[in-house]
Amino acid sequence: MFVRGLSAQDCCSVVFNGGMGSNERHQRITEAVRTAGRLGVGELAALTGASEMTVRRDLEILAEQGVLERYRGGARSLLLRGEESPFALRATEGLDAKRRIAAEVAGLIADGESVVIDSGTTCLEVARALEHRRLTVMPLSLHALNALTGAPRLRLLVPGGEPRPGELALTGPLTEASLAALRFDTAVLGCCGLTAADGLTAYDLAEAATKRAALASARRVIAVAPADKLSRTGLAHVAPAAALHTVVTEEGAPQDEIEALTAAGVTVRTVRASPVTPAGLTPHAVPVTS
Repeated sequence: MFVRGLSAQDCCSVVFNGGMGSNERHQRITEAVRTAGRLGVGELAALTGASEMTVRRDLEILAEQGVLERYRGGARSLLLRGEESPFALRATEGLDAKRRIAAEVAGLIADGESVVIDSGTTCLEVARALEHRRLTVMPLSLHALNALTGAPRLRLLVPGGEPRPGELALTGPLTEASLAALRFDTAVLGCCGLTAADGLTAYDLAEAATKRAALASARRVIAVAPADKLSRTGLAHVAPAAALHTVVTEEGAPQDEIEALTAAGVTVRTVRASPVTPAGLTPHAVPVTS
């Protein structure tokens, strides 16, 4: 059985990959249903190499997250092609890369700095990487605020604003006023897309306004962008690429975009995982500056 929109080779390659974890399977199902519009349980079982019973359980979970809608024998997507996936799904996607990016960002921030941290899953990992540092931090999401609450050496500033459901990003006039009243050493911004031509972009208009306010309040701007965000463009424009001082991404990011960003005056830092040690443990990420 082949899945609409996928080649026979693609289907066969995943059928024989029965070791796929639940997070990877959920991501694969989400993307396949979003691309095709709707797919049957049998088609999704063939795509993931899982049993139909497992796929039905996956669809129930994804339906609860608002990603798709169940119908008898299959599911249809509730996400538009240019729309962001729910936070709960993205939080586990590419987690190792996000943590490596976060560790690199933490190394760029000196003790004593004041830092504003944007919303989003990569920025949440940045917040966690800074938990034990001596810093003044204003998180722009309730997820990051919760992660930093009780940090012993950290001075925590809480902005006003309205949390966006699911994402828990703080937006609106109160958030923007909080940012306008302060001056930070560093802003760490996430993005839905980043290109040299279109700059930094977001899917949500209110979040884009918050990002612009954070950028305007900071002396230095670091953008965090997993490889798949480079070359992608969201609906709402935040800032041109030249407004960014540093972009931290990972190996696998499009080289032409890295070169174009560098030509625009942006410092691009690329992180990669170092080889597995003989003991079978993977050491910390190794930064590679482009």
